[in-house]
This record gives sequence, C-alpha cells and structure tokens, in this order.
Amino acid sequence: MSQQDTYKAAGFGASVPRGIRPGIIVVDFSYGFTDVQYPTASDATAQMAKTKEICDLARTKGYPVIFTTIAYHPGELDKLPWLKKATGMRALIEGTRLVEIDAATGIQPEDAIVTKKGASSFFGSTLNALLTGAGVDTVVVTGATTSGCVRATVVDAVQAGYNVLVPHDCCADRAKAPHEANLYDMDQKYADVTDTADILTWLNHL
Repeated sequence: MSQQDTYKAAGFGASVPRGIRPGIIVVDFSYGFTDVQYPTASDATAQMAKTKEICDLARTKGYPVIFTTIAYHPGELDKLPWLKKATGMRALIEGTRLVEIDAATGIQPEDAIVTKKGASSFFGSTLNALLTGAGVDTVVVTGATTSGCVRATVVDAVQAGYNVLVPHDCCADRAKAPHEANLYDMDQKYADVTDTADILTWLNHL
C-alpha cells in the first residue's frame, strides 16, 4: 500500500471547513529567525513578502493580524529545559534586535505582538484570548520555522478549536526535508496546507 493510501485508509487528509471570521498568526518572523547573520535564522525573504500580501488584505477587511516572537529575560536562560536542548535560542534576549519583528513583514502599529517562551504561540501566552476576543473561527498560520514553532502553533490551534490553514509559501525553515515533511504531516492531520493565492481569494470573497 502506498503512503497516500495508508493515510487515506486511516481517515486522514480531509478538508478543513472555513469559517467567516479569519485571523492571521505570523509566527516568529523576528530578525533572529530571518536575518542570516544570526545562526538561528534562515532566508525568509520570499515567505515574508507573501505573508505581507495576506496581512495587508486582512487588515483592509478588518481581520486581526497577530505576530509572535520568542524573547527571554536573562534570568530565564538557566531555568528553561528547552534552552538546554536548543541552546541557540538563548540568544533571543528581551530588548535585542533578534526578537524584533522583521520590518519586511509590513507589521503595523495596530498589529498585536505576542511574546512566548516556547515553540507554540499558544502556550503560556495571550494568543487564545486575543483570537477569542476578536471572534476568530479560522486561523491562517505563517512564519518560521515550519518544523518547529509553526507546527507547534498549528497543533495547538486545532486543539483549541480553530480551523487552521497553512499557506506553504509563507513558511520558512532551515532545511528542505523537515520543511516538506512537516507540511505533509500538518496537511494530513491538523490543517489544510494551501498557498497565498488561495488565501487571498478566500479573504476577498468573505
């Protein structure tokens, strides 16, 4: 049996229903993940440009755009287990350029910024409260990295009761294999993996 048949037989890969009140979550497009002078980063130029298209349209239609960033207080560095495993994240210190949202995303003053300490944008943050307060029923998740914080955010989003859409051309990672593998897995189990053109068409028709 092929991989496709195996997943289909198991009941995976159904289409996600789309609601009427979307919200855009832009995960960790901060300089620490987008400026390749930093070892934690990957080149996300194209992905940020596509994300900007979606965010610009969402704002004109009154839908919330929320950015996330990882930022640590120096006193947290020796206390968090994740930073013992992913030691490169220790450079993401509050107040430094690495934790600022990349201007190439087109972030606007009215966009909320959620600060987090781990992979998921939902864990220990105000994200769910912001989405609930805005009446969001469907989230579009973009950002970096596909195999890390994007995936963790997608899993928590669907578990929190949101329909989830992931435009693959808005997601960046450090390596092709984990990027593609995680897109495939998300598409089978948690979200519809689509593209910018589809998201723009959907937003325009709401």
